[in-house]
Amino acid sequence: MPLELSHLIEKTPCFADVRGRVALVTGGGTGIGRGIARRLASEGMHIAICGRRAERLAETADLIQQAGGKVLAVPCDVSDAAAIDDLCERTLGEFGRVDALIHNAMAMHFPAFEEMTLERWDQTFATAPRAAFLLCQRLIPGMAERGHGGIVFVSSVLAQRPNRNGLAYVAAKGALEAMGRQLATAFADAGIRVNTLAPGRIASRREISEDSLPNELIPVGRAGTPAEMAAIVAFLLSHQSSYITGQVIHADGGTSVQLVPPGVHL
Repeated sequence: MPLELSHLIEKTPCFADVRGRVALVTGGGTGIGRGIARRLASEGMHIAICGRRAERLAETADLIQQAGGKVLAVPCDVSDAAAIDDLCERTLGEFGRVDALIHNAMAMHFPAFEEMTLERWDQTFATAPRAAFLLCQRLIPGMAERGHGGIVFVSSVLAQRPNRNGLAYVAAKGALEAMGRQLATAFADAGIRVNTLAPGRIASRREISEDSLPNELIPVGRAGTPAEMAAIVAFLLSHQSSYITGQVIHADGGTSVQLVPPGVHL
């Protein structure tokens, strides 16, 4: 994607109905999370971001504030239940409510199966599905009381097309997708929509392994950008997607629908 087009996608507001609402973005200091936070701020939403690296959160907050947005940055490890309580209390104290939850935080471990430890397994699941459960448990009641809410879990194409390593990561992302479907069913009548975004290879993301998918094996011929992922999240939170819930949206340049790479014949 040309740089100028990526910049346009990131900066151009499209969904006036989300203006003034409050979004909480986990893992908001870098990559996809930063892109989502910046895009939602450009839509006029008030943003709370959390992450483990305070300096990266501060960078994201500065970018949002320089663009005229309102943001709360909370250093937080969402694998810690007490930290989630504090995050929710501080966000509600600052903004009074949370209208949208985007759970993007993840522990990026990709060891071979024989090298996987119980500690890493537990950390991965605590950061993804357990944190999602705790955040939803805290925030869904308020959304239901107001009669509207939007939740987006960030999964991965690896939940459908895994590579050789990363069992805990793949399993945790698959759990997020299942949770999204169940919560969408459970809270549809409360006006809460729950969807999952499954990115493919994203340019700013830390590579998952030394043999990460090269551009020539992606049908569209390139990695995606955080701005492109953020545009999908903004759409999913808006009224323009009012009939979409319980879905996994693959944004992977065609990776998940390709059985074999170019040049390989069955």
